[in-house]
Amino acid sequence: MKQPSLSSPKPSSVLPYKTSNLRDHYKIGRKLGQGQFGTTYLCVDKADGKEYACKSIPKRKLLCREDYEDVWREIQIMHHLSEHPNVVRIKGTYEDLLFVHLVMELCAGGELFDRIIQKGHYSERKAAQLIKTIVGVVEACHSLGVMHRDLKPENFLFSSADEDAPLKATDFGLSVFYKPGEMLSDVVGSPYYVAPEVLHKHYGPEADVWSAGVMLYILLSGYPPFWAETEAGIFRQILQGNLDFEPEPWPSISSSAKDLISSMLNRDPKKRLSAHQVLCKPGHPWVVDDRVAPDRPLDSAVLSRLKQFSAMNKLKKMALRVIAEQLSEEEIGGLRELFKMIDTDNSGTITFEELKDGLRRVGSELTEHEIKALMDAADIDNSGSIDYGEFIAATVHLNKLEREENLVSAFTYFDKDGSGYITIDELSQACRDFGLNDGHLDEMIKEIDQNNDGQIDYGEFVTMMRKGNGAIGRRTMTGSLSVHLCDALRAVEQ
Repeated sequence: MKQPSLSSPKPSSVLPYKTSNLRDHYKIGRKLGQGQFGTTYLCVDKADGKEYACKSIPKRKLLCREDYEDVWREIQIMHHLSEHPNVVRIKGTYEDLLFVHLVMELCAGGELFDRIIQKGHYSERKAAQLIKTIVGVVEACHSLGVMHRDLKPENFLFSSADEDAPLKATDFGLSVFYKPGEMLSDVVGSPYYVAPEVLHKHYGPEADVWSAGVMLYILLSGYPPFWAETEAGIFRQILQGNLDFEPEPWPSISSSAKDLISSMLNRDPKKRLSAHQVLCKPGHPWVVDDRVAPDRPLDSAVLSRLKQFSAMNKLKKMALRVIAEQLSEEEIGGLRELFKMIDTDNSGTITFEELKDGLRRVGSELTEHEIKALMDAADIDNSGSIDYGEFIAATVHLNKLEREENLVSAFTYFDKDGSGYITIDELSQACRDFGLNDGHLDEMIKEIDQNNDGQIDYGEFVTMMRKGNGAIGRRTMTGSLSVHLCDALRAVEQ
């Protein structure tokens, strides 16, 4: 936690809006876990009896404006990532005088950390499955402009106690939005998992891949690759120690697995594999099964969402634009950061060149023609560039539009006379409002109009909208450089 700063007075609240009381909606149960900044409890939704996890952060631990901003950013990042199948989903946020509460999906299977302790270590096949999930989360973070910065087995939970239960990433308290090429300097992370360039206070997203590489080493052996009795000793090992594949069980582990670990734990971040390279064909053969791997590289999250959007009809595109404008700041804060990342000249619009550069930076290999087609699809008003509203509409995750309240408000927007139907005249007026030509509307209505009455009722609208769619340390270090790190750096420099 940062030291209080005299120049930035402490605000009174984390959320930029008032919320109802958590206990009006949820019954709080037993304690599930204790983190550095918050305590997680079981909570039960009074409306339907469903169980969730509630992370309660005491505001007395938030010492300055930056700490309040960190919690708000954690909430935004969770919304930004939480439609990913291997990220814990956030359900709601509440704030009172003493606490900020994050209500999230309950993962009843416990930490990956505890399963490693229980098992000793995993088979290569199982470790490959787990690391594919872990690196998949890293790739999703990076393609959405987020660095996790605290990847470790304690921050991955199993959704249930089943042996093959899905693994989900949690705790984005140290995560940040970043721009390609931007270097960070604050030393955060957990001692065994922190990358050497973080200790040198000059790092980018490659540091997450290092942490995932440490996790892979631990999955296969049960102990960390860089180990010592003290933090200073751990840091010295990370900065200059050798990767040791001599002790048991390494002699019996495949050379392919060891090669992947060496590639993820390369001390030079420029030579380290990216998350995208680990997962894609031609990726690493130990993770990627060449018999089933796709020939084309995986699309980044932004690209796959743009492609989905480009395939939609006019009504769906306009409805998404209506819904996007009504989403809360915490739900779209991550997309705003992503928009700023691509809008390099800060003009408030994304040009063709900026979109091309932005997609290239997240690993896209599209041709200019394909990018132009995506640009035209997202540019709803045909202005020749993508404005902020258009970008949000085109990249918001489709799960958000499927919520009933969003569908109702979008339908109401088009149904101007409140008749319960969208007519061709109302659709034509909406097209004019959005700067779209209104040709072929009768064909589109025919496609959506299931009972052939020449108009679209709410049920038909909803159908269209939903269609297609060893002793491993637990400590975390944050804030300023610790005395142990200073000792380690001094030892290395000598």
